[in-house]
Amino acid sequence: MNNLISLENSSHPTGKIYPKRLVDKPIILHIETATDICSVALSRGKQLLGLKEDANGYSHAEKLILFIQELISSCDMIPENLDAVCLSTGPGSYTGLRIGAATAKGLCYTTAIPLIAVTTLESIVAGARNRHKEDAFYYVPMIDARRMEVYTTLFDEKGNMIHDISAQVIDADSFQKLLQQRRILFCGNGVPKCEPFLAASPNALFDYTPLSAQFMIEKAYAKFALQQFEDIAYFEPFYLKEYIPGKATVKGLY
Repeated sequence: MNNLISLENSSHPTGKIYPKRLVDKPIILHIETATDICSVALSRGKQLLGLKEDANGYSHAEKLILFIQELISSCDMIPENLDAVCLSTGPGSYTGLRIGAATAKGLCYTTAIPLIAVTTLESIVAGARNRHKEDAFYYVPMIDARRMEVYTTLFDEKGNMIHDISAQVIDADSFQKLLQQRRILFCGNGVPKCEPFLAASPNALFDYTPLSAQFMIEKAYAKFALQQFEDIAYFEPFYLKEYIPGKATVKGLY
């Protein structure tokens, strides 16, 4: 990220000074709105304290703030107890990412706490690795980008990203050279439409673990310890592609 700041030497955009937090087990709110899943998690250190989510379609505008309020309250806390907010930054749904970013920024502004950013593809891989802890293979997370296109990248056995994130159209030739060399676990909500093109290879494996805010916890904890925070004033989600609004269908507009 280009807008990383240090908690030790930076001020809050409102003029407040971030305290130098020597927190062994920070309380972090995690927000995931990059796809059709609306998910919020609360953690202390690496421990999951609570989780609220809805996978029944794009309900972010309706449910995100309500989920945050209910989750914090159910854990007997108030927003001022938070040490940071972690946001899944995309790529993904333009509207979902905008709602998540606006909510996260608002919380950080009002409570004077830092913002942590984790790419959505990192979260997908974290969820898949959690289910396959004893296995060693490469990971290709996929986010559905409509038609036969997905947002994707490549992670090694240890969960390190080793390729730039890109938008790719999947066909019968996709990943074939890599599949000849090693086993690959394909994961994410783009997998169902891509599996028919990839399943012929014995090295192709598939994971359908749903995207969830809880899979940001470990990465967020590590970034908090290293004080790798975003500049709230300039932070923007990672859209990857420009947003192109659909043509209005209301009679009389065009």
